[in-house]
Amino acid sequence: MRNKFLGQGEYGYHPIRKIKVCLSGLHYAIRYDFSVAYKVYLSLLMVLVCFFFRQWVDFFLIMAATSLVLIAEMFNSAIEALCDFIETNENHKIKVIKDISAAATGIAILLWVVVLAVEITNFWNIFHS
Repeated sequence: MRNKFLGQGEYGYHPIRKIKVCLSGLHYAIRYDFSVAYKVYLSLLMVLVCFFFRQWVDFFLIMAATSLVLIAEMFNSAIEALCDFIETNENHKIKVIKDISAAATGIAILLWVVVLAVEITNFWNIFHS
């Protein structure tokens, strides 16, 4: 799609290309960023358990928490990569930017851990009752 502010890109809207770009970025994040990969695999396991037991509210709660943490992780990785690209030397301002990005990710991870802990406890009680 052509960027009207920068005056570059192709004319027209190409949804298939946008989906390909999205999937390419997700593939790259899972393959090369361990912090994204383990969250995807652990959440996928929990989602499959929820699906198997037909726990739909739990299913969607885990999906929402996982989506939030993956979005935060990928933005954090992108911000860190961009900062490293712009400034290769140690810079206090870059450190502050990276720390703020990591803090946002940390909050999302905390929510994700709480949701998974509650869901694991629920399934533990189901299996032992």
